[in-house]
Amino acid sequence: MSETVEVGLPQGMLRGLRVAGISRFDGIPYGQAPVGPLRFAAPEPARWSGALDVTGPAPIAPQLPSRLRDAMGDFIATQDEDCLRLTIWTPGTDAARRPVVIWLHGGAWQSGGILPWYDGARLAAQGGVVVVAVSYRLAALGWLTLPGGIPNAGLLDQELAVDWVIEHIEAFGGDPAALTLMGQSAGASSICAMLARQPRFSRAILQSAALGRGWRSAAQGERLAQAYMNACGVRSLDEARELPVSTLLAAQQHPVVLQALQDEGSGRSLFAPVRDGAILPEDMDAALARAVARADVLVSYTRDEMAAFPGQGVNAASAALGDEFFDQPARVWAANAARHGRQSWLARFDVAPTARFGACHCIELPFVFGNLDAFAHAPMLQGLSTSAAASLSQQTQRAWIAFIRGQSPGWSPAPHQHVLTAH
Repeated sequence: MSETVEVGLPQGMLRGLRVAGISRFDGIPYGQAPVGPLRFAAPEPARWSGALDVTGPAPIAPQLPSRLRDAMGDFIATQDEDCLRLTIWTPGTDAARRPVVIWLHGGAWQSGGILPWYDGARLAAQGGVVVVAVSYRLAALGWLTLPGGIPNAGLLDQELAVDWVIEHIEAFGGDPAALTLMGQSAGASSICAMLARQPRFSRAILQSAALGRGWRSAAQGERLAQAYMNACGVRSLDEARELPVSTLLAAQQHPVVLQALQDEGSGRSLFAPVRDGAILPEDMDAALARAVARADVLVSYTRDEMAAFPGQGVNAASAALGDEFFDQPARVWAANAARHGRQSWLARFDVAPTARFGACHCIELPFVFGNLDAFAHAPMLQGLSTSAAASLSQQTQRAWIAFIRGQSPGWSPAPHQHVLTAH
């Protein structure tokens, strides 16, 4: 059974749904639709007034299928450029001032969104916290540095969403002063990038941030953008703003673009934050060395990170790449945060139901959110018993919720590493 629930904001009334004790507000616009002159531009705050029905699924950013679908399974969702939306799950729209966690999904800055995988209802109910999931621009629309366009537009989307939450979350029973940002993979790396700027938060959960791949330089970003424009047959920003979304997506697989990425020789994905010198510093190493002192952290990674990626597996070569890209940077961040006097904890997920995928990238996600049903057909989880999965989910949620509430997750601080696995 569901019932309508309403929240009043300065802009007007939001109408959501309350199910099983949790109120859900789907797809609240935090930014204007980034179309027309706002395509490839910095996001603008949303403008609306009156009553807004937010009881249906939010659209996700335009994207191609995920390259990790062999491990995670696939998803179907409505795609639309009008994707600057967030969804809120809360135990109550009262004055309780609960801790708040903002979720930034992964997907190599080119796939993902507000999906059933990341439904925050169970986390909200289990922890008595307010959960917010954010959709931001992906692929070329969010992360391509076109001449005359804004670099790192997707990062600015994320920051605008954080600002929106800080300004409005009290109306949803949340405490803007008790804010944690939580991200996985590209989402976690984005949080690190925000910490290198002027963050409005000081607690973060960093799951599998690929910091070992480094950060794209402005020159590299410009070369990729030029290849992309050539693939799309355009010569200017105005022409790029007129392109159908389908053309922009198809260009991701164009030989000219793939060759430019190969020539870069960095091992990075096609889309990533760029050290443009304005939004992100050119010297990101120095900026991140300062950033570790700005947030208490819970840092995690998985034992066999690379096994989820095409052409990789559970073997020595993949393990070496995983250690370079994910493992070592996680350990270093956690240790350095502790050295700067921040609360810091480190965890590794060792749950490995299959020989093919082992404890691969993304395998912690169902346990963090408690959404094992949404991952029922994920190849990476096949063979894991229901009882073992439930036990690991309880362990993980208990630890993550404790951190979100400003407490210890239940093990010694970094550099100690806690291992999470299924029994």
